Amino acid sequence: MTEEMNEKVPVEEPATATAPATTKAAEAGFTEGSEGEPEGGFIKDGIRVHPQPTSDPLDPLNWSPWRKHSILAIVMFNYFMFTYITTTTVPSFPQIQTTLNISVGQVNWTVAIPALGLALGPLVWSSLADIYGRRIIFIIGTIISLAASLGAAGAKNYGGYMAARFFQGFGVSPAATVGLAAINDLYFDYERGWAIGLWVLAIDSGLLVGPLIGGFVDLVSEAFIDWFTAILFGVLLAAEIAFMPETLYPRNRMLQRLPMLSGAVGEGDAEKSGRRLSAIPADEVKRTKELPFINFKPVPGMHHPKPWDSVVRFLLSFKYLAVTIAVLTYCFAWYWWVLSIITLIPVAYIQYSPQIQGLLFIGLLLGTWFSEAFCSGHLSDRINVTLAKRNNNIVLPEMRLWLVYPAATLSAIGLIIWGISVDKGYHWIVGQIAFFLFAAGIQMGNTAICSYIVDCYPLQSMSVITFYSVFLNLSAFINPFFISPWETKVGFTWTFATQGILTFFISVPVIAALHKFGGRIRQKNGHPSWVNPEFDSHI
Repeated sequence: MTEEMNEKVPVEEPATATAPATTKAAEAGFTEGSEGEPEGGFIKDGIRVHPQPTSDPLDPLNWSPWRKHSILAIVMFNYFMFTYITTTTVPSFPQIQTTLNISVGQVNWTVAIPALGLALGPLVWSSLADIYGRRIIFIIGTIISLAASLGAAGAKNYGGYMAARFFQGFGVSPAATVGLAAINDLYFDYERGWAIGLWVLAIDSGLLVGPLIGGFVDLVSEAFIDWFTAILFGVLLAAEIAFMPETLYPRNRMLQRLPMLSGAVGEGDAEKSGRRLSAIPADEVKRTKELPFINFKPVPGMHHPKPWDSVVRFLLSFKYLAVTIAVLTYCFAWYWWVLSIITLIPVAYIQYSPQIQGLLFIGLLLGTWFSEAFCSGHLSDRINVTLAKRNNNIVLPEMRLWLVYPAATLSAIGLIIWGISVDKGYHWIVGQIAFFLFAAGIQMGNTAICSYIVDCYPLQSMSVITFYSVFLNLSAFINPFFISPWETKVGFTWTFATQGILTFFISVPVIAALHKFGGRIRQKNGHPSWVNPEFDSHI
């Protein structure tokens, strides 16, 4: 092994990391013994878990379930606000248009501009969160969004309103990359599908609950929608300060000093079985709950990236085609049609009041919730475990992709039905059924794609989710600029039938090819030259 690799490769190796190799086990990152079973590390049900836990009570993996779940709830609240801010103003479009004296196209751009802030923010915040920790970045970002919401509420002209909307998005943008980093700090890989499913549920719910709430808050005034948003950010800020400890943990350093005191774990919960925690060493570096209440210094015990590394790594991530193909396909052949529906609901149902238009988002919301309850996170984890047992206990990232096929089919059907129902003037319940199908597919597909790219490169999870978040929100930024002219030219039927056809006939074949050849692609591309700081103890 070269000196450079000795310097860069972390002690911990996840079950899904890949390297040039000829066997599935080597591709999956295992070290095989004579019987072909993975050796070393902490094992659950025959599968080596990632991240590897320590015996340190300050290790987030060792925290109590209520502590983990409370942090997850705060991360979800943050991610809920991520999309809530973009859509909660939709029912008040006519009032905004009148107040600011702008055109229909310009009012649609008020949805696009916070999405631009959401797209650019991760390039700024991600490296800072790997330097100074998750907690302080969440707090600073929420303060920015709170102040921007107050500015939007008091804006007197279009330019001031758009500037405030941009910083609303920029401030809450850490919810994407830093939020997922916190989830990876807290949960093992066999829990990741469930946790990511809830995290995705939050962003999808915010997108849909926003107009529902906005429609009723609009009864007061369109400005009060932003005042209410500021109140929500105030509640979030209080929760972050009071209940969210630092989760960035110097894992590799502590694995060398406080390894888990017991070995493999059989059936049952790996967090409860066969593990003994050490006393906290007095001479070790400060970490997690021991850090200052408000910490402005780099988290000790790990090698930190440069502040601009998130931009550099974003550009370098194009090389890793499994991630590039999955993300670009999902964002530009599937996800961005969400904004088509949201921005055109006021046009499709112009005969209804803003309050009724807000209620029409319930179909989308029910589809999202149903999908998460029965078809997304937990199901993804169960499929992963079942397929791994059939594959000599070797977990492959492509096992996450099975849910994409029914998901894309549901979304395509929903898009086509809704477009036809609007032009034909069908009963509103037909549109609700279409919304349910479309949203169920979006939730299922989003969970599958996020889980897949993190499983491809778990040691680089911050970078791959930055890549995902930038393009997801760029697609949301771009869509409102072309959807209204498109619908005006060809009508609802052909606009949304075309979107449904593109969703199915692009997403399914491309993901099927990735499903078959993803392992070879990752093997050929090799490992990124960097890792998350918690896995890099070289100082």
